[in-house]
Amino acid sequence: MKMNHEEYIEKKRKRSAAVASGMLDGTIHYLEGAIELASLRFEVGIPENDKDFLAFTVISSETDHLPIGPSRQYWSQEALVRHEPEIQNTIAWAKEISLSECKSIVARFNA
Repeated sequence: MKMNHEEYIEKKRKRSAAVASGMLDGTIHYLEGAIELASLRFEVGIPENDKDFLAFTVISSETDHLPIGPSRQYWSQEALVRHEPEIQNTIAWAKEISLSECKSIVARFNA
């Protein structure tokens, strides 16, 4: 069965809440979740400049040089080890600028 536009938006909102929730409880890698939330920004039926999602757009653009997500498999072990301290520092920074936005997305879309 084909879903209509409202159903599609609702599905993407639920996914956003699930990702944000996973980021908060540690079941989803914080930076991977941030990148996914940045990509979901245009799928959830909100203004382009929504404060909650903009935080994740910033994180996504600041982390695109790091070995996170599926691309990790293409990095050498040596490079992964070398980048790990930066990844950990970036996670701390990302949480500082987006933890309240993460909680807000869960509250907004976890219907």
